[in-house]
Amino acid sequence: MTAQGEKLNRYGFIVDRKANKLQIKAAVEQMYNVSVADVNTINYHGKRKQRYTKAGLLKGRTNHFKKAYVTLAEKAYVTLAGEDKIDFYANI
Repeated sequence: MTAQGEKLNRYGFIVDRKANKLQIKAAVEQMYNVSVADVNTINYHGKRKQRYTKAGLLKGRTNHFKKAYVTLAEKAYVTLAGEDKIDFYANI
Protein backbone atom coordinates (compact mmCIF):
# COMPACT_ATOMS: atom_id res chain seq x y z
CA MET A 1 0.00 0.00 0.00
CA THR A 2 1.41 3.36 -0.98
CA ALA A 3 0.93 6.68 0.78
CA GLN A 4 -1.37 7.92 -1.99
CA GLY A 5 -3.44 4.76 -1.74
CA GLU A 6 -3.91 5.23 1.98
CA LYS A 7 -4.56 8.98 2.10
CA LEU A 8 -5.97 9.95 -1.29
CA ASN A 9 -7.46 6.58 -2.33
CA ARG A 10 -5.35 6.72 -5.51
CA TYR A 11 -3.72 3.70 -7.15
CA GLY A 12 -1.18 3.32 -9.95
CA PHE A 13 -1.33 0.81 -12.80
CA ILE A 14 0.84 0.09 -15.82
CA VAL A 15 -1.59 -0.16 -18.75
CA ASP A 16 -1.57 -0.78 -22.49
CA ARG A 17 -0.07 2.16 -24.38
CA LYS A 18 -3.10 2.33 -26.71
CA ALA A 19 -5.71 2.40 -23.91
CA ASN A 20 -7.54 5.68 -23.28
CA LYS A 21 -8.91 6.99 -19.98
CA LEU A 22 -12.45 5.70 -20.57
CA GLN A 23 -11.19 2.18 -21.27
CA ILE A 24 -8.95 2.24 -18.19
CA LYS A 25 -11.83 3.44 -16.01
CA ALA A 26 -14.16 0.70 -17.29
CA ALA A 27 -11.53 -2.01 -16.78
CA VAL A 28 -10.72 -0.99 -13.18
CA GLU A 29 -14.40 -0.73 -12.27
CA GLN A 30 -15.08 -4.18 -13.72
CA MET A 31 -12.02 -5.91 -12.22
CA TYR A 32 -12.17 -4.50 -8.68
CA ASN A 33 -15.90 -3.64 -8.36
CA VAL A 34 -15.26 -0.02 -7.32
CA SER A 35 -16.39 3.37 -8.58
CA VAL A 36 -13.66 5.43 -10.28
CA ALA A 37 -13.76 9.23 -9.99
CA ASP A 38 -10.68 10.26 -11.98
CA VAL A 39 -7.99 8.78 -14.25
CA ASN A 40 -4.65 10.47 -14.97
CA THR A 41 -2.24 8.96 -17.50
CA ILE A 42 1.46 9.41 -18.19
CA ASN A 43 3.41 8.12 -21.21
CA TYR A 44 7.00 7.14 -20.47
CA HIS A 45 9.51 7.03 -23.30
CA GLY A 46 12.15 4.28 -23.14
CA LYS A 47 15.63 5.49 -22.22
CA ARG A 48 18.79 4.64 -24.13
CA LYS A 49 21.24 2.47 -22.20
CA GLN A 50 24.77 1.30 -22.87
CA ARG A 51 27.37 -0.65 -20.95
CA TYR A 52 30.90 -1.81 -21.46
CA THR A 53 31.58 -5.55 -21.32
CA LYS A 54 34.36 -7.93 -22.32
CA ALA A 55 32.60 -8.42 -25.64
CA GLY A 56 32.55 -4.68 -26.30
CA LEU A 57 29.98 -1.93 -26.07
CA LEU A 58 26.36 -3.08 -25.79
CA LYS A 59 23.68 -0.56 -26.75
CA GLY A 60 19.93 -0.73 -26.33
CA ARG A 61 16.98 0.95 -24.70
CA THR A 62 14.31 0.25 -22.11
CA ASN A 63 10.69 -0.23 -23.16
CA HIS A 64 8.10 2.50 -23.58
CA PHE A 65 5.13 2.17 -21.22
CA LYS A 66 2.03 4.00 -20.02
CA LYS A 67 1.12 4.52 -16.38
CA ALA A 68 -2.38 5.34 -15.10
CA TYR A 69 -3.22 6.85 -11.71
CA VAL A 70 -6.80 5.98 -10.74
CA THR A 71 -8.64 7.89 -8.02
CA LEU A 72 -11.63 6.11 -6.48
CA ALA A 73 -14.89 7.94 -5.82
CA GLU A 74 -15.80 8.89 -2.26
CA LYS A 75 -18.83 6.59 -2.12
CA ALA A 76 -16.73 3.64 -3.34
CA TYR A 77 -14.74 3.23 -0.17
CA VAL A 78 -17.23 4.14 2.58
CA THR A 79 -19.16 1.03 3.56
CA LEU A 80 -20.59 -0.44 6.74
CA ALA A 81 -17.47 -2.54 7.30
CA GLY A 82 -15.13 0.42 6.91
CA GLU A 83 -13.16 1.39 3.84
CA ASP A 84 -13.41 -0.69 0.69
CA LYS A 85 -10.05 -0.50 -1.04
CA ILE A 86 -8.36 -2.25 -3.93
CA ASP A 87 -6.53 -5.24 -2.53
CA PHE A 88 -3.77 -6.34 -4.91
CA TYR A 89 -2.72 -9.25 -2.67
CA ALA A 90 -6.11 -10.94 -2.30
CA ASN A 91 -5.43 -13.53 -5.02
CA ILE A 92 -2.04 -14.66 -3.73
